[in-house]
Amino acid sequence: MNIKATKILFDLNEQLNFIDLEIDNQITRSENSIEIILKVLINLKNIISKFKFKSETEEILFFKEIKPQFSSKLIYNNMIYKIEMKRPNGGNRILKKYYNNELLKLKAFFDNELEFYQYYRSGSTYLDYKYFLRGKFDIKMALDTYYFETDKTFSTSHDFKVARILANDLIQLYLENQILMIDNKDTSEKSQRKPNTKLTWTSSKVSLIELMYALHSEGVFNNGAVDLKDIAEYFEHVFEIELGQYRRAFLEIRARKSENTKFITSLNEALLKRMESSDEVI
Repeated sequence: MNIKATKILFDLNEQLNFIDLEIDNQITRSENSIEIILKVLINLKNIISKFKFKSETEEILFFKEIKPQFSSKLIYNNMIYKIEMKRPNGGNRILKKYYNNELLKLKAFFDNELEFYQYYRSGSTYLDYKYFLRGKFDIKMALDTYYFETDKTFSTSHDFKVARILANDLIQLYLENQILMIDNKDTSEKSQRKPNTKLTWTSSKVSLIELMYALHSEGVFNNGAVDLKDIAEYFEHVFEIELGQYRRAFLEIRARKSENTKFITSLNEALLKRMESSDEVI
């Protein structure tokens, strides 16, 4: 069973990684992730409802180490969604204060669950039979109210707390990264630091023009609300190159007898080759 659940988790991670790559907006990303995770959890619950664990050890392993990896992704995305939806409008100082307050909430959870946190982080196992076997709850353990409302066939007294610990680690990283980005933005705005390396376009002008037309056609700049002339001027400024009569050059590209998109095709082939190389260092 645990091997099958691990395969389901691998597939889920693949789907979530794809969402991370394809969607830039964090709120939309969390929404899509939550929808997928919920479907996977329902499927996993249905599988468990028909499955009988071979031993208590196997059941403990599932509820202590495997299920929390699923649940933590739901908790993480739900919390990030709420954090970003409530994010205040304002300058960097206001945003930084907001994210720091969210970090304090994580610390409050840590303080409240310190005993179990230490048990879990230390790798202890002597209470696993109480924490991670279904129907083995002890009222003296001061259980959270939510436990009494859960489906006892798919929950133990503490698997959710493990998931919360795993999710909080990721939420903390997210918040700290947001604060770091704000600090870097402040520093950048103050110093107006320029890149250490100057990039020079060393391919042909025709190739740059072909790329420029492709990007304009795809509408990748300013949501497509930018003129070709503006893109040409920007490229000329950034790369310190004179594109000349780029419209005439485009007509010549279009009139090619062999291959119209020679440079774009070359880029595609080079990237595919790089992806297929097992020795490629990213």
